[in-house]
Amino acid sequence: MSDQANVWRLDLANEDQTRDFAQTVASFVGAGDLVTLSGDLGAGKTAFARALIRSLTEDAALEVPSPTFTLMQVYETEKYPIVHADLYRIGSPDELADLGWDEATDSALVLVEWAERAGELMPPDRLDIRLTIPPGHDEARIAEVTGHGGFGPRLMRARGATEVLRRSGWSGANRTFMLGDASTRAYERLEKPDGERAILMISPPRPDGPPVRFGKPYSAIARLAEDIRPFVAIDNALRSKGLSAPEIYAADLDSGFAVLEDLGAEGVVDGNGPIRERYAVALDVLAYLHGMELSDVAPLTLDRNYTIPPYDLDALLIEVELLTEWYAPFAGANLSSGARATFVNLWRQTVIGVVAAAPTWTLRDYHSPNLIWLDDREGYQRIGIIDFQDCVMGHPAYDVASLLQDARVTVPDDVEIRLLGHYAQARRAATPDFDMAAFARAYAILGAQRATKILGIFARLDKRDGKPQYLAHLPRIWGYLGRNLAHPELRALARWYDTHFPLAERRRTH
Repeated sequence: MSDQANVWRLDLANEDQTRDFAQTVASFVGAGDLVTLSGDLGAGKTAFARALIRSLTEDAALEVPSPTFTLMQVYETEKYPIVHADLYRIGSPDELADLGWDEATDSALVLVEWAERAGELMPPDRLDIRLTIPPGHDEARIAEVTGHGGFGPRLMRARGATEVLRRSGWSGANRTFMLGDASTRAYERLEKPDGERAILMISPPRPDGPPVRFGKPYSAIARLAEDIRPFVAIDNALRSKGLSAPEIYAADLDSGFAVLEDLGAEGVVDGNGPIRERYAVALDVLAYLHGMELSDVAPLTLDRNYTIPPYDLDALLIEVELLTEWYAPFAGANLSSGARATFVNLWRQTVIGVVAAAPTWTLRDYHSPNLIWLDDREGYQRIGIIDFQDCVMGHPAYDVASLLQDARVTVPDDVEIRLLGHYAQARRAATPDFDMAAFARAYAILGAQRATKILGIFARLDKRDGKPQYLAHLPRIWGYLGRNLAHPELRALARWYDTHFPLAERRRTH
């Protein structure tokens, strides 16, 4: 490999390795990208382009002829068109205009052989791949890949993924993109020819945002994971307690890639909502953890630990402020500075007691999308747990509220009450002096805090990130919030919500 930060040199021993490399490139290119292919005649430019196009179209038998004579060949996919061009016969860059180059390549992924003939028409942000044949080898190729501009970091992430796949023994696996969630992480399902499966987790370090308070970005104040290290540490901690977090086959802590055990896709809900027996086991898992004295130190590597941050007052407050920052404008609520200040002060007074309670591991996203039913295991291990990188030291009621007031699944009042009783029974079995009244108070407070935060997050996902699908859940979240605000400890907050967000507002998604 080159010493240059944005250059990756690979030795490809045969056609299979070339195809695997094309699949790697397919994992980080998309609409609007330009990939140039250079090398002598016979170096394998078209063969590489064919492998890349077949990977992107998920059609291993797709006919991909050389565009030497047609100059451009267009392939339609569900996401975007792919333009495969060969400019060998172009006499000057001006000829591209006559071909309708701009129209054909708009919003497309463009693969260009002999791109140097286009001169300065090639944009500065691009991926250059140069293929050469090492002396005395017919099938082998040397690929030198250079990422220009914004492609540099993307190339290095791909390099990290390739390395972690190699170390874990999954280099030749077929890679299929999995539907993502509301986070910035991405996942691919890996499958070997024998059917064995694993998950590639793609969680590159997130750049710090601008300071918003105390000279810190939002993520630092809210105690959100900024790289893959918290995931690895909490995974190790959960597995050390005998719980079914995925085994980590390999991880690159710097680039943010990990190959994980595939726990499957059997969930804890069905078309009718929560499967009560599975929810009960999920609550047993929480009661098991909450009955222990848990350290705020989790093992990261053999010689390094990770300190789990506290779910402190600053974190809880900045989260509820997502309502005033994002949801209020979305809903057309014009909040005065006084109303905003009152809101924060009311919340401060409400959560102080919760923050002071003895903390436990708060996984923070302990709800149905992140729980997997493992029917072939026993006891607590029947619940597979994923997505816990934002774990903090907080009140045990938070995760119980996350599960029983699921933002994506309606949990009826009576079901919630019965399952709360199940949790209380399990806690009393482990901790005879468990105070259910105090827990119920904290449950209402943190359930309201969480619902308030989610209203802001889902409005932000729509406005900022172009993900309006989350708006359909808003009435359900308002319903949960209303349940919590009915607790006597939340009367003052309830009046604030009633004043600024009337009942009619709570029932619509806009």
